[in-house]
Order: sequence, then C-alpha cells, then structure tokens
Amino acid sequence: MTAEGLEELKAELERLETVERHAIAERIKTAREWGDLKENAEYHDAKNTQAHLETKILQLRQRLDTAEVVEVTKGDTIGFGSTVTIKDETSGKEVTYRLVASRDADPSKGLISFESPVAAALQDKRAGDVAVVTTPRGERRMEVLAVQ
Repeated sequence: MTAEGLEELKAELERLETVERHAIAERIKTAREWGDLKENAEYHDAKNTQAHLETKILQLRQRLDTAEVVEVTKGDTIGFGSTVTIKDETSGKEVTYRLVASRDADPSKGLISFESPVAAALQDKRAGDVAVVTTPRGERRMEVLAVQ
C-alpha cells in the first residue's frame, strides 16, 4: 500500500479505538439501566455492535502489522500509485483511475487494484500507448491519454 493508505488506515483504527469504542460503551451502559438483561433487546444489540467493532479493530491491526509500504511510481510510465486517464476505443468513454493496493480498491471511486487485469495491461505504458485487456466479452482496447 501507499504511505498515504497506511496513514488513512492508522487514522481509521485510532477513530475506532477511541470514538467508536466510547460510543458503544455508552450505549451498553444506558441499556443496562433499563432493567433485566435477559429480555433487553437494546442491550443485546449494543453488545453485538461491540463485537463487530472489536472484530473490525482486530482486522485493521492485522492489516497494519502486515502492511508493506510501496513507493508510488513517478514519471510518465504507469505503475503502482499512478493516476491514469484512458479512453475506451470502442465506446469513446474516458475514465480516470488510480492504481492502488487490492485492499484499497474501490472502482466506484476510481481506485482499481494494481493486480487487476486492467492495471496489468496498463503497466509500463505511457500517454499515447494503447493497452489491450482480454475480457469475457472480448478484447478491450484503451488508449492512455494521461499519466500522473
């Protein structure tokens, strides 16, 4: 992952361990005051939410423990961390992607995994080059318009 991605992960973990834990503790405390815990739906819901939160915290800690920070590729050649604008030669549609670690991928935000077929086809290309990706619907040709 990028150094930026690592910092975002640390910030999220910090928020979960402080703000979110405190909020759940308050919910549990309030629900306890409502009486018999056997039949207290609010209490059980708060405890379930707490369990999910703790699981998420553990998963984030594991990601931090195993994270490898990779330098973003600089220059005019596409590599890890590059932001690329491409044009699909069939549809004429222009799209901008940033090539990120698979854990950070979110295509709806323009973040695609560096390990994806599209990223693999784009790797080492420059503006003006054409990348070819084989998809279940056939070949897809993409012209690289810009590399940042």
